Amino acid sequence: MENKLFSVKDKVIILTGGCGILGGSMAKHLAGEKARVVILDRNVEGGKALEEEIKGEGGIALFLETDVLDRDVLGRNRADILAAFGTIDVLINLAGGNMGGATIPPEKTFFDLDVDAFRKVVDLNLFGTVLPTMVFAKVMADNKKGCIINISSESALRPLTRVVGYGCAKAAISNFTQYMAGELATKFGEGLRVNAIAPGFFLTEQNRALMSNPDGSPTERCKSVTAHTPFRRLGRPDELLGTIQWLASDASAFVTGTIVPIDGGFDAFSI
Repeated sequence: MENKLFSVKDKVIILTGGCGILGGSMAKHLAGEKARVVILDRNVEGGKALEEEIKGEGGIALFLETDVLDRDVLGRNRADILAAFGTIDVLINLAGGNMGGATIPPEKTFFDLDVDAFRKVVDLNLFGTVLPTMVFAKVMADNKKGCIINISSESALRPLTRVVGYGCAKAAISNFTQYMAGELATKFGEGLRVNAIAPGFFLTEQNRALMSNPDGSPTERCKSVTAHTPFRRLGRPDELLGTIQWLASDASAFVTGTIVPIDGGFDAFSI
C-alpha cells in the first residue's frame, strides 16, 4: 500500500517570490512530488522560464506576475489561480530580502542607519507576508483547510551583527506566524495551520557578495558564520525541501505555530 502521509499530490501550492534560488528549488521539488505549483514573482522572465522548466519535466506549474505589497494585484492573482485550479491548499511566503542601507557595517554605527531603507526592508518582509496571507488564506478559511508556511530567519532567533533591519523584520514574521496559528485555528477550525522555517546561512543571490569573494573563496563574514556552525559549512537549498514537504503535508497535521530552524546547528551552538 502506498504511504501517503507526506504526500502533496494535487495540492495547489503558491510560492511568493518563487523565482529565487530557494523558491525555485522548492517549486521544482514540489512539482516533482505532483503538486500543482503557482509561482508568484515580479521577475517575469525568470518566472516564465521556471514554469516552462517544470512543465518540461512533466510537472504542473503556473507563473503569475505579482507585487506582494499591492493587495489589488494579489486579488487578481487569486482570481487567476482559482480559475486555473479551483482552490488554494498551501501558501509559502518566500518574498523578502534585504538592502544595504538597512545594515550596519563594521565601520559605521546605529546612528548611521538609513531609516527609509529600514522601513522598506520591514515592508517587504513583513507586509509582503501579511498581505498575501490576507488574500490567499481567505480561500483556506472558507474551505476550513489549508497550510501557510512563512520564512523566518536565523536572525530572528538570535540578533546578528549588521542585519538590523532584516533581523527585526524576520522577528516580526516569527511573531506573526504564532499569532496567525491561533487566530485561524480558533476561528476557522483545526484544518488551518501556520508554521515557519528559520533557515540558517545559505548562499543566495542576495547574500552572495557578503559571503563569497569574486574568486569564489569565502569572505571573512562567511568564515565567521561557518566557525559558529557545528556542520562547518553553509546550507544547500535542497536541505530545506524535506521540512517544507513535511509542513505542507498531512504528516504535520497537529503542528501549528512552530518555527523550525534549519541551520546546521547554528542556533544551538556556543563557545
